[in-house]
Amino acid sequence: MSDPKPLNIGMIGYGFMGRAHTNAYCKVNHFFDLPYKPVLKAACARNEEKIKEFANNWGYESTETDWRKLLERDDIDAVDICVPNNLHHEIAIAAAEAGKWIMCEKPLAMNVAEGEEMCAAVEKAGVPNLVWYNYRRCPAVTLAKQLIDEGRLGRVFHYRSQFLQDWTISEEVPQGGAGTWRLDVEAAGSGVTGDLLAHCIDTAIWLNGPIASVTAMTETFVKERVHAETGEKTPVGIDDAAAFLARFANGSLAIFESTRYARGHKALYTLEVNGEKASLSWDLHDLHRLQYFDHGDDSVVRGWRNIHVSDGDQPYMGNWWVPGLQIGYEHSFVHTVADFLTHVGTDSPAGPTFQDALETQKVCDAILASAKSGSWSNI
Repeated sequence: MSDPKPLNIGMIGYGFMGRAHTNAYCKVNHFFDLPYKPVLKAACARNEEKIKEFANNWGYESTETDWRKLLERDDIDAVDICVPNNLHHEIAIAAAEAGKWIMCEKPLAMNVAEGEEMCAAVEKAGVPNLVWYNYRRCPAVTLAKQLIDEGRLGRVFHYRSQFLQDWTISEEVPQGGAGTWRLDVEAAGSGVTGDLLAHCIDTAIWLNGPIASVTAMTETFVKERVHAETGEKTPVGIDDAAAFLARFANGSLAIFESTRYARGHKALYTLEVNGEKASLSWDLHDLHRLQYFDHGDDSVVRGWRNIHVSDGDQPYMGNWWVPGLQIGYEHSFVHTVADFLTHVGTDSPAGPTFQDALETQKVCDAILASAKSGSWSNI
């Protein structure tokens, strides 16, 4: 392949996801042959001191404190939106109008209405776009997709998934501000539904097709929290826990659960798919392994097998180390960038695009609506 074309990145945000994405930009061309090479051109955030510290640490060439000025720059090709959910809509639409490629953190928006406007903007502008649902790109999950698409499971009957955490149990944890904006409904839009269940939903739709209807329940266990910016105790508007039943368009049934009140779990994301011929399951805590059961095996040896996803003929692994050596969480972001840059400008852009992520947003909105009404919600 010829030398890759530089792609100047403008990063908006400097938190956890800003670091994860930047790390991917730094690594991707060392391991994948790509038509583009990300260049860390500018980092942007309101706090000048912190964004300069971030830029110096990661090697960004310059900084901005106003995202509008970043979008005005001719030397920025692509914008990465790593800010709270309530800012996605305005920044993405402005970036599209400025002709920038857009990579946006999940969830896509605060709600479906915002998401539809964002989709319309990128479609009108014709700019490449992606939402960072990175768990698709864990090699074991990608292998699960391959097995399902090959028909190895046959007709799918059941899908179940959990995403459990425990970091907000204490009533002393504040809401709002830089560290805990996910607990502030004005910044996040929802709680575990948009933060955690959105990951489960995106993966589920990718593996098993569209979700047709849901019925849900949510709960806010701590009703009031001190706001980190005002110091005042105010009502909590987000969901601390959510569970829902779903029907997929293919007729299969699903159970999803997410909470930040499962003591002992930091980030337990699991999924299982049961089909007529076989089943598979995956656990983020053991992310390089896929559990697989094939009923076609001889009965004397039939049982769950533990597939260590590390061989070169398994998804992505031929770009990394020798067979038997595993990779980790950060590599899912590298794979996301690699796929995005590989397929940009083709008839099959890497997903999830904004339009793909809108389908997840529709399910999230339906969950919240169902929990409020106590009835089934159609997607």
